[in-house]
Amino acid sequence: MLQELVGALVGAGVAGLVGLASAARIVKQYERGVVFRFGRLLGAPRPPGFTLIVPVMDRLQKVNMQIVTLPIPAQEGITRDNVTVRVDAVVYFKVVDPANALIQVEDYRFAVSQMAQTSLRSIIGKSDLDDLLSNREKLNQGLELMIDSPAVGWGVQIDRVEIKDVSLPDAMKRSMARQAEADRERRARIINADAELQASKKLAEAAGVMSDQPAALQLRLLQTVVAVAAEKNSTLVLPFPVELLRFLERAAQQHEPQPAADGARTPSPTATQAPPAVTAGQAPPDDAAPARTPEAEDAPASPPASELAPGLPEGATRDLPKEATRDLPEEATRALSSSENAVTPPF
Repeated sequence: MLQELVGALVGAGVAGLVGLASAARIVKQYERGVVFRFGRLLGAPRPPGFTLIVPVMDRLQKVNMQIVTLPIPAQEGITRDNVTVRVDAVVYFKVVDPANALIQVEDYRFAVSQMAQTSLRSIIGKSDLDDLLSNREKLNQGLELMIDSPAVGWGVQIDRVEIKDVSLPDAMKRSMARQAEADRERRARIINADAELQASKKLAEAAGVMSDQPAALQLRLLQTVVAVAAEKNSTLVLPFPVELLRFLERAAQQHEPQPAADGARTPSPTATQAPPAVTAGQAPPDDAAPARTPEAEDAPASPPASELAPGLPEGATRDLPKEATRDLPEEATRALSSSENAVTPPF
């Protein structure tokens, strides 16, 4: 009898230990336990630590409360400016309500993944290529709002969404490279033109100073010579100012004699009356002879041209050109131009 009682106690103890082992559960620090009794939610989620459930009647499901990193597969779409791109992103989310995460949605991870892919395609279609490349912060915020709106009812909170990479076609990459190169060249030309404008203004001011002080031009010339000579060149180029040439030209024009007008005669101071008229076939009167001044009477008479140029016939020297009479003496030239040696041309 005693042996049967001891055996029953041992059996009950073993059964109690087995039941306790089957009812005991341990919930980790980053988890929460949701208990379902006969398929219905039982109370609040169990906190971390040791907990017990009723075997056979209760079922405990653990939900991870850590932040989950979910990569979004690359999505291909067409932007608002008709450019085909491939964009991939990553979503950071966590469960804030374990009961809703198990009750409201079958698999909250898969649901968040599909919602993220759909929202990413929608963002691609609503954005321009420039926004995808340069304004990602705004797109990340918009994508986060689009995913977080339905996820709130699932007991999931979207912590952050980031666009990782934007892939462009090779043709578009080459076009953007040419555009960037053209833009850089345009800016370089604008900078160069601005520098030329500033340099021209400074040169104009320098020219004004040099025009007021002519010695400044000579000093600048000497500085140029020093700068060229410092390079140890075998050839030295000296610039000649154009203003100096203009100055010499004006000086030459001022000293050049003015030619007399054709047919103009300088009137004699003694010839105040016109000679009397002479008719055809009538000899001129004695008083019609030209008046002679005392200086003309004292001056010796010019010898005839035949005596000055014995090698020429009389009357022939009148028709000689200037080249032929250039080497004759001064007396011969005056004789040839006098009225005594004048010969009427045969024509």
